[in-house]
Amino acid sequence: MNSLKLSKSLRQIYRRNNWQNVNTFQTIIRCQSNSPKVAADGAESAAKRERRPVETTQSFVMNLFCGEGKVQQQFPYPQVLSPEDIQTVEMVTEPMVRTWKPEDALRFEENHAYDEKLWTMLKEMGSFGIQVPPEYGGIGFNNTQTGFLAEITGRYDLSLAVTFAAHQSIGYKGILLYGTDAQKQKWLPDLAAGNRIACFCLTEPSAGSDASGIQTKAVLSADGKHYVLNGSKIFITNGGIAEVFTVFAKTPVTVGSETKDKVTAFVVEKGAGLTAGPPYKKMGIMASNTTEVFFDNVMVPVENVLGEVGGGFKVAMNILNNGRFGMGGTLAGSMRTCIAKATEHANTRTQFGDKLSTFGDIQEKIARMSLKHYVTESMTYMLSGMMDKGYGDYQLEAAVSKVYSSDAAWYVCDEAIQILGGMGYMRETGLEKVLRDLRIFRIFEGTNDIMRLFVALTGLQYAGGHLKELQRAMNSPVANLGVILGAGTKRFARTVGLSSGPSLSEYVAPELRNNAALISKSIQDFGASVEHLLIKYNKNIIHEQMLQRRLADAAIDIYASVVVLSRASRALEKNLSSAGLERRFATLQCNEASVRIATNLSQLRGTQDLKNYSTMKEIAAEVLNNGGVVQNHPLG
Repeated sequence: MNSLKLSKSLRQIYRRNNWQNVNTFQTIIRCQSNSPKVAADGAESAAKRERRPVETTQSFVMNLFCGEGKVQQQFPYPQVLSPEDIQTVEMVTEPMVRTWKPEDALRFEENHAYDEKLWTMLKEMGSFGIQVPPEYGGIGFNNTQTGFLAEITGRYDLSLAVTFAAHQSIGYKGILLYGTDAQKQKWLPDLAAGNRIACFCLTEPSAGSDASGIQTKAVLSADGKHYVLNGSKIFITNGGIAEVFTVFAKTPVTVGSETKDKVTAFVVEKGAGLTAGPPYKKMGIMASNTTEVFFDNVMVPVENVLGEVGGGFKVAMNILNNGRFGMGGTLAGSMRTCIAKATEHANTRTQFGDKLSTFGDIQEKIARMSLKHYVTESMTYMLSGMMDKGYGDYQLEAAVSKVYSSDAAWYVCDEAIQILGGMGYMRETGLEKVLRDLRIFRIFEGTNDIMRLFVALTGLQYAGGHLKELQRAMNSPVANLGVILGAGTKRFARTVGLSSGPSLSEYVAPELRNNAALISKSIQDFGASVEHLLIKYNKNIIHEQMLQRRLADAAIDIYASVVVLSRASRALEKNLSSAGLERRFATLQCNEASVRIATNLSQLRGTQDLKNYSTMKEIAAEVLNNGGVVQNHPLG
């Protein structure tokens, strides 16, 4: 450490504490994170991202990257709804629950639309204005109530759930979050009543997960009263039936003497002249409408700007982050239906003289399906509860919930079909439709691949900020002795095995302390792995996506385990009727997750694993260069 010299007294302190890793510690101090780019539903240079002071966030997932277990937001498990609040949701959904028939979803899919009778009933239920405040004509549900309603809808038809989500979770969510009172008064009453439908227009042919690639442009008219909008959007849910569009376009923004194109959010009405293409032919969610949307010199009044001119990227990301909790609820509902069908079949179907339910293979499937549902359900209401309690920094928790729930739902439905065998493959059972519908959830609102990179890179950036803070402290070692010794002692204890990670024992029920100890160790190992990556790769870690994926998967497993420990602890403390089952869920989750976490973290630095990644890159390069399969056919 040439530029950061330790004082003689500080070196003596290290020796007295048997510090054996000064060289490694110095390497950490030299590590420059330089805020790598973060890839989310849209990517933007990190220098342009709003950056929170590293010492202020209470996000568990964010602090996990520093090897810390800040679980104050996760314990105790949130209980934000009273029995009356729950009853209100059930009353709202009662007409649909009472009248829905199993064949309805298949009929709507065949018609590629919902009938007027259902639409009228949904309007009367208030389903189109769930989170709109009563003063604007809505019901005014909080996030947890909304998640519960999404869960109920997800039990019946995912196409309907997608239509609702496109309308209110993202379609007019920007008006709720960023609209002026005049904008809210103008649009929300009709949107809440279902008299007008909304949609969210971000994706373009050249801008999917990377929103910085947006080509749609809006230029201020000569008289300064309108923006002239030109461009197109693809894969827009509700695009063909919507009348109110939240649209993102690049606008010239002048700062000082420099003019740059920055994304701005607009509310555009169909009457302004935009057009929609024919509905896409899709794999699933066929009853929901999905189209292209075209803007050809569409005149948008300046008062239709949402938020600030040039601030549209922030608007888009906050809309998506704010709405992701609803997806978990929807998928938890879908999984509940799949498990019900699977258990019914297993309990009634006889093979080889025994019920399927007695076969160990079927029992393992049912157990794993049930665990994934429990984790998804736990994450959903943890996230919505955090939001309802006013916690603002939940972007990584929302991303983790989205990834886990969509992967889990696919697994659960696939296994349900496997249990039903040939009957599961038949259309009349309904599960083949659910499987096709579920596939989109791993793609839209941020593909799971991009979400994993988003989690990994955002966390690495945060941890890098802490290392840079430590580097600054080393410039004045005597004045910052506490900071330096704190970091050094923590690393030393971990190196010689004196630390088992941040303790969770004070938060969990006594019956779960052994399980919590496993996750505490995982948190410590995770922090050490992050430190290793930042030392070895520096800012070039952005290019190591195979490593980022494994890091993200470990983070997802750790967060899932903490959430389950919290929920199961509440069940045990309240002596709920399902407390014993929930304890077993927590035990299984922590035991198996700790093994997966250790495997993923070991693969970040194992010599053979790193060679395997290089081999995979070489194989991919050959196949890509060839435009397909390379090897000679076995028949010559």
